[in-house]
Amino acid sequence: MMIRQWIKPLLLVPALYSCALAQDPVQLKYAELMTQESAKKHLTILASPEFEGRGTGQKGGEKAANYIAEEFKSYGLLPVVGESYFQPVHLLKTSYVVENFTINGQNLENGKDFFIQGDNQKADFNSDEIVFVGYGIQDPKHNDLKNLDIKGKVVLVINEGEPTDAQGNSVITGTSKKSEWSTSRFKRLQELTKLQPKLILATGSGVAQMIERFGARMTGGRYSLDLGEQENVGSANTPVVNIKEETANQILAAKQTTVEAQKQQPSSFTVKANLQASMGVAQEKLFDPNVLGLLEGSDLKDEIMVISGHYDHDGILPDGTFFPGADDNGSGTVGVMEIARAFAQAKKDGHGPRRSLLFIGLAAEEKGLLGSKFYVENPIFPLENTVACINLDMIGRIDDKHLNGNHNYIHAIGLDKLSSEMKAVAEKANDTYIQMELDYMYDDPNDPLRLYYRSDHYNFAEKGIPSAFFFSGLHRHYHTPEDTVDKIDFPMMVKREKLVFHTVWDIANRDKRLPVDSNKQ
Repeated sequence: MMIRQWIKPLLLVPALYSCALAQDPVQLKYAELMTQESAKKHLTILASPEFEGRGTGQKGGEKAANYIAEEFKSYGLLPVVGESYFQPVHLLKTSYVVENFTINGQNLENGKDFFIQGDNQKADFNSDEIVFVGYGIQDPKHNDLKNLDIKGKVVLVINEGEPTDAQGNSVITGTSKKSEWSTSRFKRLQELTKLQPKLILATGSGVAQMIERFGARMTGGRYSLDLGEQENVGSANTPVVNIKEETANQILAAKQTTVEAQKQQPSSFTVKANLQASMGVAQEKLFDPNVLGLLEGSDLKDEIMVISGHYDHDGILPDGTFFPGADDNGSGTVGVMEIARAFAQAKKDGHGPRRSLLFIGLAAEEKGLLGSKFYVENPIFPLENTVACINLDMIGRIDDKHLNGNHNYIHAIGLDKLSSEMKAVAEKANDTYIQMELDYMYDDPNDPLRLYYRSDHYNFAEKGIPSAFFFSGLHRHYHTPEDTVDKIDFPMMVKREKLVFHTVWDIANRDKRLPVDSNKQ
């Protein structure tokens, strides 16, 4: 027994020795510069209240961009937009602005007391009366609008359910089955709009729930790239203001009734009420920057490899709630900075890459991959010379799938979508230096989340550039204020950074660029 125990370790020696031979001590030296302490220092700053969730068009986003640029400068990376590290991304923010909204002298706040469905041009809405139209149903068997002219008036409607008989059956269908006035989400509002009211106040039990769940996030507007074309802002459509039942009951109190009572016995009538509002669609031009730093290569310096991660997140709400975005994507942003620092030090020591490395902190990913879209449409370096893109987006957590299993993993997405060799390179780097599970579940073309299409690498892939996305997976704090630094698994985060480092090292130093020999869905 003792002899066998003594022989067993000897049998392992050749395997361990061959593994050690396969490892490049130069790569190991610079990979070791990426530490948990350094990662935690950067991430604690980027996810702090001072950076306010790094929102697009907000001060926190500006602070994050400046922080990344200062780090790039300190590493010795070169500015490539003239003398600047910033490539301003031309953005257009389109949002619904409510300057004031009062009912009977009571000020109401968008996103707190109501939310709006509308795209109307900015206008004033003033009225001394509100027409209550019950369920707002216009059907031969039940017509709340019979003999009513609501053109140019403010209308209040119960935007859910329909009248029932004593047995609980629908008055319209005569059965327990609801009519399309209930089952179609927009039918009653669409039909009301055809009668050209000035403004629709819609109420129902779901309004308060929507506001509680999403609140001010519903007022953030939408973002797009500013293409320089003049747009007609807003329409003449009737806006729909979704108000809580509590607010509706305050209006109906003048007739000594409530929403609940009207659900039981709907009727239509006019209520004396003073409504004053000024609101409509507005546009704002923004220029949040991509942050670019170049590490120039040697004999193949005209070929560019991109290492990217978006620095923006959901920002701060009017009520002061902010979204730290420690994992999404503070972790990926830190990964890009740490890899940049390691390569920069290698170059200072005479071990720089053959190909040039372009490190990018991307803007406005959360608004629709807009920073990366802007870069590939306005590249600083020719796309035909861009040989690969590796994107880091959320690399700091253990996802729900692996929480009770193997924590030593990373989701590798899209490695062989365009180049079979990129996958081989990453697997070799992993086998040689890291030894973690490469989870390819999201490469399944039937994956319902379609994550390959949902991060910044995809805009590079669309241009035919071999591109991959490293990702630690979804968790219950995703896009919530609870995505905080204390939940980050720093040992695994740094291990994932090192995998990307070794993968980039190979691609940047090989004799031939990666072939584009695949076209997987």
